[in-house]
Amino acid sequence: MSPLRLIYLGLAVWGAVHPMWWFVRHWREEGLSLGGLIDSWFVNAGSTGLVWDLTIAAIALTVFVLAETWVRRNWVALWAIPATFCIGVSCGLPLYLFLRTRPVT
Repeated sequence: MSPLRLIYLGLAVWGAVHPMWWFVRHWREEGLSLGGLIDSWFVNAGSTGLVWDLTIAAIALTVFVLAETWVRRNWVALWAIPATFCIGVSCGLPLYLFLRTRPVT
């Protein structure tokens, strides 16, 4: 595996673990409520702007993944879409780059 692919994989793992650590911390403090977590994202203008920034980036990444997958027929790369919306762009983007740079047979 190339060094670049290892970097992408490391970033995908970091992008999955680090945000989830904060989500779990929130759930321990506030209770296990998805609604409560979402409400906390909109507590001020700064966090609301960040949520919209990441939402737009997630949609753009999804469109790109779908378009690239359709052309390249690299169906495994579609795993980046649920990773993006279930974990975050910080996991979905490097995961997609990792999957995209693998040899396709």
